[in-house]
Amino acid sequence: MSERPRAYGPGDWRGDPGRELGTPGASPFTRGVHPSMYRGKLWTMRQYAGFGTAEETNARFRHLLAAGQTGLSVAFDLPTQMGYDSDHPMAEGEVGRAGVAIDTVDDLERLFHDIPLDRVSTSMTINATAPILLAMYVVVGEEQKVPRAKLQGTVQNDILKEFIARGTYIYPIEPSLRLAIDVCRFVHAEGMSFNPISISGYHMREAGATAVEEVAFTFANGLEYVRRAVARGLDVNELAPRLSFFFAAFTDLFEEVAKFRAARRLWARLMKEKFGAGDAACRLRFHTQTGGSTLTAQQPKNNVVRVALQALAAVLGGTQSLHTNAYDEALALPTEQSATLALRTQQILADETGVPDVVDPVGGSWYVEALTERIRLLPAGHRAERLRAAASHRGGGVGRRRRERVCRRPGRPVRTGAGLLVAGEGAGETTGETAGEAGRGKGEAGAERSRSGGPGWDSAPDGADHRRRAGAGDRGGDLGRVARRVGGVQTRLRPVKGP
Repeated sequence: MSERPRAYGPGDWRGDPGRELGTPGASPFTRGVHPSMYRGKLWTMRQYAGFGTAEETNARFRHLLAAGQTGLSVAFDLPTQMGYDSDHPMAEGEVGRAGVAIDTVDDLERLFHDIPLDRVSTSMTINATAPILLAMYVVVGEEQKVPRAKLQGTVQNDILKEFIARGTYIYPIEPSLRLAIDVCRFVHAEGMSFNPISISGYHMREAGATAVEEVAFTFANGLEYVRRAVARGLDVNELAPRLSFFFAAFTDLFEEVAKFRAARRLWARLMKEKFGAGDAACRLRFHTQTGGSTLTAQQPKNNVVRVALQALAAVLGGTQSLHTNAYDEALALPTEQSATLALRTQQILADETGVPDVVDPVGGSWYVEALTERIRLLPAGHRAERLRAAASHRGGGVGRRRRERVCRRPGRPVRTGAGLLVAGEGAGETTGETAGEAGRGKGEAGAERSRSGGPGWDSAPDGADHRRRAGAGDRGGDLGRVARRVGGVQTRLRPVKGP
């Protein structure tokens, strides 16, 4: 039974509306980062895609753009993430499986063939090799006669999260951080409309963190990047407006809405208190992805409902861009049909529900405001600060102990009010239609490739795709096994999904 009160009233939230809420577009941005929010511009519908060859992924991109997608998001395979060419022995068994294989500028040109880079924004989920992929993207833009200042998008470039949650780092922590800040300096110096870093909490949430811990770890990393960038000569008021963040949306609807609202309030306060940042530098802009670990392989069409509710939480929470998972991603690579349905979910939310018509429609609710306050993100932020050194740990110590404690926490089962699992063990029917779609997905991407709202079951560190977890054949290549060892405790736990 929920620990929350049966009903909320005026006594449950006694905050100062002027100080704690403000108005949309004004500090502390609890109610949104823009005055008009979605009445002025809808969130970017940015579906994450990448598998097999550049040509295969290009075809999926063009299909999604034709269906109304408004931004691209690239999933790269594990060798590309780790800096290996596809013909390297370490890449055997992993090429094109968790994302698209990119070895050269020519590969990237084929990936974006007939897609004008001055008319679309591109998010690249790449970290250890982010400087290389960004350089390739700049060259492809030059070949299309697109000036650097006209290129729009985001490069994830969040290497601290790789040390904490995923394991796809290449270099030791200090040179890795230096490269991450080099990307920030390059983007600023070139005047690019590019977010040079996307500070990610999604992976910690998928590994078992609570909503509060997700934000705490993310902000610990974010503050470290800002400190290092300022120390390297960047002005916080020029850097911070180009920082972006990446969060998960799970199915506890009001907790997720409260999390996003409280996160904006906390980030604004942290930036003012620690760096004296102006209002534009205090705005928390974020991308959201629906929760990959909430999807079930049994009765997979139930996932359509889960994804729709999670998308609603992201929109009510004021996200700037959104990826909605396909319902069949616990089985295989999304088919064209399921990927289109995931996009249509966002379009229905935008065009048929009336939700975007009012800015922060939940604002002022006793329940939502009390829950926003109860999340107690400010104390969590202080704890995150104490764990700042742990974010850049070299193995062991408080960071590893904290990570293992979070990752070992069992996930909450999805249950009905009667206490029965919804599509849990023993419920496991998949319709003939779904089985056929899974088979087509396998043929479309090649044997043993999977991407679940991100790099498969996040083949670094977890590495095992859905079908292999169910007992099918190939155990993957050497690179996948190394990444799983690097991933440490997560290898023994639940799958991690997301870019």
